[in-house]
Amino acid sequence: MMASPTEEQIRKRAFELWEQAGKPEGREDEFWQQAQRELQDAEGSGDPDKGADI
Repeated sequence: MMASPTEEQIRKRAFELWEQAGKPEGREDEFWQQAQRELQDAEGSGDPDKGADI
């Protein structure tokens, strides 16, 4: 079972993405979803054999 990123981890990453994008108004959901995706991908790539398409 893969551990999900915590809300705090997502919040921090989403904030970084938002700042890097120039702090646009009204796009919080977009950055939250991107951060969540990135963190889930990072969690899944801890073991190179997991999730490999063979």
